[in-house]
Amino acid sequence: MIRPSVEIDLEILSDACGVRHTPVSTPARIISLVPSMTELLFALKLGDQVVGRTHYCIHPVPLVAPLPSIGGTKKIRYARLKALRPTHIIVNIDENPRELAERLMADGFQVIVTHPLAPEDNVSLYRLIGGIFNRVAEAKALTMRFEQALTALCQISWPRRRVLYLIWRKPWMGICRDTYIARMLALVGWETLPMEAEVRYPELALDSALLDAADLILFSSEPYHFLPEHLETFAHDYDCPLEKLQLIDGEMTSWYGSRAIQGLRYLGQLARNFMTPPNDASLS
Repeated sequence: MIRPSVEIDLEILSDACGVRHTPVSTPARIISLVPSMTELLFALKLGDQVVGRTHYCIHPVPLVAPLPSIGGTKKIRYARLKALRPTHIIVNIDENPRELAERLMADGFQVIVTHPLAPEDNVSLYRLIGGIFNRVAEAKALTMRFEQALTALCQISWPRRRVLYLIWRKPWMGICRDTYIARMLALVGWETLPMEAEVRYPELALDSALLDAADLILFSSEPYHFLPEHLETFAHDYDCPLEKLQLIDGEMTSWYGSRAIQGLRYLGQLARNFMTPPNDASLS
């Protein structure tokens, strides 16, 4: 059912590529190629209009299970996607290849491009999707919950810590400061290493200088799923104190959309475990 039209500022309906989208007038057929966006669609009560997803779109469980999968975020089954007759396809600049998005646009599909770079960008994301698909009230409710969680986090004076956030092994890979993850961590005073990098997700040489500079080394659950045994091996191989190593839920730090609200709360709870600042005059 399409809800009564609401006056919407068309400026908020511009996506990450500056393309303006018009609010739908009939029920949509949405395919999401972004796991966190799939979850957001359900949070906005649009689940009945989602007709396809990637096999990485696993939330909300079990509501996404019956939805057809069209492949991964990088490679899709194009014929299967076309057979689902989508009216809108949601992509992300970091997660989906540019060539795929351009092919979809060239074939006449209405592609919504997303690219949140900071936690605060979730507000405009809620408004964009809520505005296009006539879920303005639901978007406002999510915005209120997000802003409450963000305010609660920012009211705390967090001690500064330098952290190394690992997302892959063989080769070791981390994040640069110009990423959504790094800006999430910065909300609790965690400054990511390396300080400078030429790419957003650099390969890392884990030498003593880098490891000694880190007050905390975080092992993400995605895209590589680090486990407790990896921490034990790392501590042995790099002669690193085990108490300096910490598993972290990657969904809570890297997923935007509705998951970001829970992510802010999770991050605050985790950071409270490390409230005592390190003994390092350089951080004062």
